[in-house]
Amino acid sequence: MTSFGDLLGPQPVLLPENSEAEEALLDKADPVQVAAAHPAASIAWAYLAEAALARGGIDGAEAVVNHDIVAAYAFARTGYHRGLDSLRRNGWKGFGPVPWSHEPNQGFLRCVGALAKAARAIGETEEYARCLDLLEDCDPRAASELGLD
Repeated sequence: MTSFGDLLGPQPVLLPENSEAEEALLDKADPVQVAAAHPAASIAWAYLAEAALARGGIDGAEAVVNHDIVAAYAFARTGYHRGLDSLRRNGWKGFGPVPWSHEPNQGFLRCVGALAKAARAIGETEEYARCLDLLEDCDPRAASELGLD
């Protein structure tokens, strides 16, 4: 775990806003259309993944694998990878703080959380553990904020 107060550790990464995508989603635009128009916006993929998880009946560790859960996994993985691209462009070296409190970071972190939930639902326990470890490294508060504690 990286401490936000460690002066020798990496500085927190604060992703830039994607205001067009964020505003469209806040205005209740269809997340499918937002993801198509802004494919690099992890927040759009997070909306899609979380909606698919809800439709798929994720309500804890036990779930029947269905189309929506597999779709959630794919949406979350897409948003996760687009988020990694953005983090790297903004100085992240594969570890260190990505604070939940910085709203533009939440799209990426929500994708990691959705990927963890979908991975757990399909029985991919190693991926589930990797996602939890990543959330812990990014911000120890993130897993709790995402209902993964």
